[in-house]
Amino acid sequence: MDVTLLGTGAPAGLPRPDCPCAVCATALGPDARAATALLVDGALLIDLTPGAAFAAARAGRSLAGVRQVLLSHPHDGPAVEVPAGLPRPGRVPDGQELALLTGHRVRALAMDAGGTGYAVTGPDGQRLLYVPPGSAPAGLEESGGVVYDMVVADVVGRPDALARLRAAGAVGPTTDVVAVHLDHEVPPGAELRRRLTAAGARAVPDGTTLVVGVYEDVPDVPRRTLVLGGARSGKSVEAERRLAAFADVLYVATGGTRDEDSEWAARVAAHRERRPGSWRTAETCDLVPLLQADGAPLLIDCLSLWLTDAMDSVGAWDDAVWADGGERALRERVRELTGAVRSARRTVVAVSNEVGSGIVPATASGRRYRDELGRLNAAFAGECEHVLLVVAGQAVVLRG
Repeated sequence: MDVTLLGTGAPAGLPRPDCPCAVCATALGPDARAATALLVDGALLIDLTPGAAFAAARAGRSLAGVRQVLLSHPHDGPAVEVPAGLPRPGRVPDGQELALLTGHRVRALAMDAGGTGYAVTGPDGQRLLYVPPGSAPAGLEESGGVVYDMVVADVVGRPDALARLRAAGAVGPTTDVVAVHLDHEVPPGAELRRRLTAAGARAVPDGTTLVVGVYEDVPDVPRRTLVLGGARSGKSVEAERRLAAFADVLYVATGGTRDEDSEWAARVAAHRERRPGSWRTAETCDLVPLLQADGAPLLIDCLSLWLTDAMDSVGAWDDAVWADGGERALRERVRELTGAVRSARRTVVAVSNEVGSGIVPATASGRRYRDELGRLNAAFAGECEHVLLVVAGQAVVLRG
């Protein structure tokens, strides 16, 4: 079963008409995208969009063999003209199945945002899932343990849709996840590819034909990532975004609680509100056992607070204690941590402060902390496939 993506953009397209934003200004050439529409084996058209016939012709395809046109969501704006020879478009009621004479079976799946998803089974048994824009599947307990060969969905706008599919077992390691309904939230090109790779997904240009069941292009989710950045740089948001497509994540908060500190409580509350409700939280600095164990992805926020706890425990703030074994004890703690990262088999995303470019601390203890954090960051980064530096909310790739 092959799928031609006649468009891969949001319903308004990319760039949006009359939008002056920076993303729309740079979405040119192969980065320009028409509204998403799929042509399956030349026989099934999902979502009729303006210019569908021309888009098919540009892709070297014809709509002459289309036997069924299905809509997945309401279309705003003027009515779309149905090209001559195409059947009238319609929607299948949720839960019902449609059988085509071509041997394809289409089952309508309920969505949480009013659209209709379509699970298509080809004549040879390949399985494709199409999720409409701004939607995530509902009632996945009814999927019957189906693992899809390809999922076409709004990965950027609704990463939780992919998380739900993974949690239900409908997306496996070999599922080809293709991002569509792409809008102007993310700059095209390298930044889009970087974000999608973190979710185990990819994007293709309009007009691309994909073969369902071919897996060699499925990107590998990075196992270990370090996200560095200064205060309020957006490093925690970036780290959380990298795991937004996974439902079962263990968020490891190394800061703990601070009695009668209202500012700290507000910071902690803001972090909690951003996290998906399915994520679990552990407040601990005992990171080595978590890294050594198998299980759900870990998000560690942050290493700088872990270092503060470690330096407290070895007496690093007392010069005499530091010289009389405290420094050696801290070095051993760091070696244990980085060794656990090296051998970790679960996905790990860690956050740390980058303080080496700031003002030189006025106190000896401040300078000691700055130096040790620099050493820790360098050692931890050395064990990671991906290392990012976040500046003004923009992620700069240092490795990976």
